[in-house]
Amino acid sequence: MALWSGRFTQQTDSLVQKFSESISYDRRLYPFDIQGSQAHAKMLAKQGIISQDDAEKIVAGLNDIKKDIDDGNFDFSIALEDIHMNIESRLTERIGQPGARLHTGRSRNDQIATDERLYMRYEADDISLHVKEMQRSLVQLAADWPNLIMPGFTHLQHAQPILFAHHLLAYVEMFGRDRERLADARKRLNRCPLGAGAIAGCTLPLDRKFTAEQLGFDDILHNSMDAVGDRDYIIEFLAALSIIAMHLSRLSEDIILWFSQEFAFIELGDAFTTGSSLMPQKKNPDVAELTRGKTGRVYGHLMAMLTTMKGLPLTYNRDLQEDKEGLFDAIDTVKLTLATMSAMLTTLKPNEKNMAAAAADPALEATDLAEWLVKHGTPFREAHRQVGGFVAFCNQKGIKLNEASLDDMKTVIPTATAECLALFNPRKSVEGRALEGGTAPVRVAEQISRWQELLKE
Repeated sequence: MALWSGRFTQQTDSLVQKFSESISYDRRLYPFDIQGSQAHAKMLAKQGIISQDDAEKIVAGLNDIKKDIDDGNFDFSIALEDIHMNIESRLTERIGQPGARLHTGRSRNDQIATDERLYMRYEADDISLHVKEMQRSLVQLAADWPNLIMPGFTHLQHAQPILFAHHLLAYVEMFGRDRERLADARKRLNRCPLGAGAIAGCTLPLDRKFTAEQLGFDDILHNSMDAVGDRDYIIEFLAALSIIAMHLSRLSEDIILWFSQEFAFIELGDAFTTGSSLMPQKKNPDVAELTRGKTGRVYGHLMAMLTTMKGLPLTYNRDLQEDKEGLFDAIDTVKLTLATMSAMLTTLKPNEKNMAAAAADPALEATDLAEWLVKHGTPFREAHRQVGGFVAFCNQKGIKLNEASLDDMKTVIPTATAECLALFNPRKSVEGRALEGGTAPVRVAEQISRWQELLKE
């Protein structure tokens, strides 16, 4: 019989039980539900609401139940709906009346909000470690290839020469901000709802701050209706996960392009690629493709939660039960994706010859020529126009920029000198971009060292 069934005269229909249960998925919250219940029991005893003896029996009984669940020796019941009622019912069976006192001064409304926050606090730290491992893989790859030049792209068109390591370190920066977002979201979710009750608080002399301290929260939530009626902490967390997934997807797209025959910039290990059931020659970057696909799945969970919340009046509504499955799946998806992509990166090998050939196009140094003119007194817009004219001249002649003579160049760039002809060199180009944040080897080496230090254990 349900623990709330006192005012009802009929048994819950089996379809309603199946429709409304959450134990099939919220069971993963059990260590946090037990942690919260133990802190609550200690607070009740401290305040003289239950006896110290009862509190000790509750804490010990919950420890035993946790061990049973850890060991796989706990039968979850759909009739008891959720993780809270499954644990409380088993506790009361084992220790009798003290177990029935545990729910004093709380509701499942503030209980689940507490469980989720404890769980998400743990996951924020764990996911951050996964992101850190991804950063380490990228930094190591950059350190292995510190001087390799490749074409950088804008609009998926060759733009300027860059270092391969510089490209990789761009993602290290992105993932660094992802970790900051997780830490920032963790600050806001680390506030304790217990004591809010169902909506209005409690007439009993609870010590909410004591419970919060026991559970390692930074503070309590100061409005009981807000404490049980909002899930913005889940939305913010899902948003942070979605941004991580977006960065993973962008990295995956780069890898997919580089791995294609048209680019042929990289090779991936066989253990992280797959073949075709029909075409024997195929070697596909499926890890990167699945990462790109799973990003949409994570986005979907964010949008689902936003949609669930957008029309809910205060405070608690059963709609909020739908907050868990998407959260759990997004967490699982992002963690597995991070782990798999990090491992795949350790098998990535650049094709130096093909990258160098692609970066050898002298058109990539057109901006260098424009900047040379600026250094020698030409306004940038005029320099841009002149160099554009030189590019058009070479295109009409069917020659590359570095195949033109100085006289050819002077027809559209009157102030050009022999020094301009020497600009068409990708190595010289990247070395010249030594401004902070630039792709020069000296700057990239500094950033590799900086990140290696930041990412130490």
